[in-house]
Amino acid sequence: MVTIFVHRNGRTEQVTSIDRGWLNPAAGVVVWVDLAAPSIPECLILSDTFAFHPLSVEDAMSALQFPKVEAYDGYLYIILHGIAYQAHERCFDTHDIDFFLGQTYLVTVHDGRSMSIADLREHATRNPKILSDGPVALLHRIVDAMVDRYRPEVDKLEDRLDDLEKAIFEDPKPALAKAILDEKRQVARLRRIITPQRDVIARLARRDFVDISTEMSFRFRDIYDHLVRVADDAIMFQDRITGMLDAHLSNVSNRLNEVMKVLTVVATIFMPLTLLTGIWGMNVPLPRFPGSQAAQFWWVFGIMTAVVIAMLMVFRRRRWI
Repeated sequence: MVTIFVHRNGRTEQVTSIDRGWLNPAAGVVVWVDLAAPSIPECLILSDTFAFHPLSVEDAMSALQFPKVEAYDGYLYIILHGIAYQAHERCFDTHDIDFFLGQTYLVTVHDGRSMSIADLREHATRNPKILSDGPVALLHRIVDAMVDRYRPEVDKLEDRLDDLEKAIFEDPKPALAKAILDEKRQVARLRRIITPQRDVIARLARRDFVDISTEMSFRFRDIYDHLVRVADDAIMFQDRITGMLDAHLSNVSNRLNEVMKVLTVVATIFMPLTLLTGIWGMNVPLPRFPGSQAAQFWWVFGIMTAVVIAMLMVFRRRRWI
């Protein structure tokens, strides 16, 4: 779907086609073209109307590209990522947004799932300020909205890590190892996206490109600070997960040692009992204890009980149990 907004004479309106004259900086017009899940014929607007470089058009049409910024003749090509956590799949859903930034226009290409662009697109005609400040300011609005959506997802990730930490010590289960490794994979995926995206915004904040004014560089610097905090959180989460995995494995090992200790104590206790029952169970003449034939059983039972009590006292004194 192609949506075209034009800001001229202090008003923003939605149109169905582009006048090439609007792309001239002298026209005093700001154009925003949004391509949401575009078809192949709709993508021709990139090469035919705007005459973008074939390499940038090819990247825009690909399913997934890592964040980057490249300067072409007359425009900047920027790739940034939005994220959303899919609870049913227990993973971060990453979708890239391609930006073509010129002096009088901004072209966005995405798969149609960007809520940041959808919100601005819905209010574009009712709020002329969205486009009146120029294409760079519009780019900033979109990127700022994207980055603002990172924090709730990062907070959800932190809550899941807190729940895992409690489960490790309160209700340890073998399945926790898989859950911890799943979260570790998600944090690694988050870092792979945040790190290059932070570098892209840093270049915009440093005014590496003449299209970015000093005022806009300050605004991008604020976004850069947000991304730095998210990147730092991702590093901290990775360290936490490593510690959680070590704690879980240590906890499992300690529980196994406790089980083995109990089994060893039981086996050790039954060793002398097995010896006594083996000796007095042989079909040979044996020394008799005082009393009748029936009293022999109680003598042997008493000796076995005394041995068990004595062994338990020794184990207890040595803090083995």
